[in-house]
Amino acid sequence: MTQITQRTSKLRFVVLGAAIASALFVSGCANRSASSSVYTYGQAQNEQIVRLGTVQSVRYVTIQNDQPSGVGGISGAAIGGVAGSTIGGGRGNVLATIGGALLGGIAGNAVENRTQKRQGLEVTVTMDNGETRAIAQEADIMFTAGQRVRVLSGNGPTRVTPL
Repeated sequence: MTQITQRTSKLRFVVLGAAIASALFVSGCANRSASSSVYTYGQAQNEQIVRLGTVQSVRYVTIQNDQPSGVGGISGAAIGGVAGSTIGGGRGNVLATIGGALLGGIAGNAVENRTQKRQGLEVTVTMDNGETRAIAQEADIMFTAGQRVRVLSGNGPTRVTPL
């Protein structure tokens, strides 16, 4: 193997490693939560209205991020392009690189969309004043019909918590 070929091979692995590391870093920063137990810094120490009620029904829902970050597609394209660049030579190498980037971008976007979905609950609560409210949140706390709960609302999302 010539020195140029060895350098090119090492460079490809460095670029691939950097792309994977940056994708993992950025995707780790984009963690959003719809849990009743998670408060953002801005929501802490804010007064909330507490109302009491009884769970009428519970159903499973899927909570999906409404704005994908694009990290999946970008990192998939980078990884696919690097992988494709290792195939063939000349024009074939260029086509393989472009094809790898396109397929990697599509696959990365699909993976990001799947990982941005969470299991949730839609909890329908009959409030003590007779009103009925439905609140969707992550399925980290289970509820049953007839269970007494607190409904917290005000500055931020509305949450259902056990009494």
